[in-house]
Amino acid sequence: MKLLTTLSLAALMSAGSAFAASTPTATPAATVAPAQKHNSTAHCEKLAKEKKLMGNEEKKYVKDCKEGKKEG
Repeated sequence: MKLLTTLSLAALMSAGSAFAASTPTATPAATVAPAQKHNSTAHCEKLAKEKKLMGNEEKKYVKDCKEGKKEG
């Protein structure tokens, strides 16, 4: 009975590694981000603060920065 349990366990372990080693069927899409786009609102807010922008000017700057229209 121990032999059967041991063989079953070994088969399950080797099957798991076979799945992990297999190559994906679909190639992943290229993950190339636009050159100047920032995903972080905090980054853009920091830049706006350094430029001493306030109110609507700051909001517009942060929005444009996140869209990649303003360079940081």
